Amino acid sequence: MFTGIITGVGCIADLRNLGTSSLHGKRLTITTPDEYLTDVGLGDSIALNGACMTVTSLDAATQRFTIDMSAESLARTCITDHPGARINLEKALRASDRLGGHIVSGHVDGVGVVSHFGRVGESWELKVLAPRELARFLAYKGSVAVNGVSLTINQVTDQETGCEFSINLIPHTVENTSLGDLQAGHRVNLEIDTVARYVERMLQQGALPSLATTAPFTSSTSAKAPA
Repeated sequence: MFTGIITGVGCIADLRNLGTSSLHGKRLTITTPDEYLTDVGLGDSIALNGACMTVTSLDAATQRFTIDMSAESLARTCITDHPGARINLEKALRASDRLGGHIVSGHVDGVGVVSHFGRVGESWELKVLAPRELARFLAYKGSVAVNGVSLTINQVTDQETGCEFSINLIPHTVENTSLGDLQAGHRVNLEIDTVARYVERMLQQGALPSLATTAPFTSSTSAKAPA
């Protein structure tokens, strides 16, 4: 589990095929900021652009670790496929950590496409076209993870093929994540808010009572008139 607060920006140092067919995945070697791996062990989870991956080897001295991505993960995410690209990193949440963003599982729900990225005053405006199947989960002032970054939606516009949502990025976010590298046409990983996912499931199963059948609220105490 994660919070969508990026703890470092890494760089893809090497990318190799794990086999010769499309049924095989890839092995990524990633360099990290200094001392980023001091508290990381084999088998730990690190989110790469929002996709939860398992550390398969690491070398703290050279600040490198590797992950193996299955063909399924490659097909359903947009982890960059060329050495030198920057990538958002987040270590798995510990029970004692602050939940600075929102609850993020590290399971990518879909891939969006950047439709606009540009300056607006001192900030930046990011617009993303989301697939139709995710449109119902995106709402004004709701949460969404874009390439692993917890963000607040400022506007949603429904379209025939899905929806476009707009986000305001402050300079700190642009400077401390790889979102500043985005351009129109780039693909991004999207994860919807976990709460929205469960609300939809309950609505499908009729588990949420309607207002008409909900008993009125009654207080357990009553005030006494002064003597």
